[in-house]
Amino acid sequence: MQRLHKLVYKVGMNNEPETALRKPHEPGGAPLRRGWTTGACATAATKAALLALITGEFPDPVAIILPKGEVPHFQLAIESIGEGYAMAGIVKDAGDDPDVTHGATIISTVFPAPPGSGIQFAAGEGVGTVTLPGLPIPPGQAAINPVPREMMTKICEEICAEYDLPADLLIAISVPDGEELAKQTWNPRLGIVGGISILGTTGIVHPFSCAAWIHSIHRGIDVSRAAGLKHVLAATGSTSEDAAQAIYNLPEIALLDMGDFAGGLLKYLRVHPIDRLTIAGGFAKLTKLAQGALDLHSGRSQVDMTFLADEAENLGLAPAERNRILNANTAQEVLEITQELGIDLAHAIAIKAKQTAIDTLKGAPVDVEVIVTDRKGTVLARV
Repeated sequence: MQRLHKLVYKVGMNNEPETALRKPHEPGGAPLRRGWTTGACATAATKAALLALITGEFPDPVAIILPKGEVPHFQLAIESIGEGYAMAGIVKDAGDDPDVTHGATIISTVFPAPPGSGIQFAAGEGVGTVTLPGLPIPPGQAAINPVPREMMTKICEEICAEYDLPADLLIAISVPDGEELAKQTWNPRLGIVGGISILGTTGIVHPFSCAAWIHSIHRGIDVSRAAGLKHVLAATGSTSEDAAQAIYNLPEIALLDMGDFAGGLLKYLRVHPIDRLTIAGGFAKLTKLAQGALDLHSGRSQVDMTFLADEAENLGLAPAERNRILNANTAQEVLEITQELGIDLAHAIAIKAKQTAIDTLKGAPVDVEVIVTDRKGTVLARV
């Protein structure tokens, strides 16, 4: 393999400014752009680095074939060839998805490895290392998920075969600032230390699909089960999580950042049960769950004032007061009205939310508790 040395940082990449991509999509607006996963970027960077290691030249742009057959092209942001290595970097474009790794540089450095060693992966700067069981990658390994590993392995084997070379390589993936980015992810709770994970099953980020969030919920359940935990806490946000933690003080890996994705949580627990589940959330979010909604995002489910009025009437609300609830602007306003009237609407919401959870679990052996909090974290109901 040729041994050259150069280091090129390219500018003027075709990536929109991060701030321009963080705005929520308005209904009826322009279609949202798809983006590329960290796994797809790592694969493209690895292909470019390996070809440069063999030929001395970087393909730019570099094309890869994704698992479903699409062929995206990636521009290189970094090129470097030195004594016994080649490095390529790609700036991740997550499209219009609110992905914390949007704009991150995914770098692959490829080294020749000893004969017969095959293709090995290492965590470079900013890529995490797995420390707990229950994840798709065993403890001690770089947090590079199976599909990206398969994609990189396949493309390296194909290139080596084309040049009649053995596929004995060490691939180190790094992400500058990845350790800081990881603090905005689930990695610390999942026992992944030192940086982000290299993820992706299709190579494509679908805007606002929130697949990465649901994936993290599933991995959190896997880690909890592997650790033998019998009780997990799933919260819609930090305020309700703190309120429930003040009661239970569970280990950090038992805390599942459910957010709006009650369905993603409950459907996975249906197949991978844990003995006890506490769901904690604010009054408005859990009202949606009580109504039967499994996606609690404001853009995909709404609080039904008629539902709240009916529940309040069942608890003794005078018919003359019904219109106050029907004309309320928010669930918070309804809560304040019923509290003023001495009606414990939060308890009724907790009961119905619990029933939605039980119905979704479809008989899975999970004991469900629901805790409803106000905006300050005061527990309003516990069922």
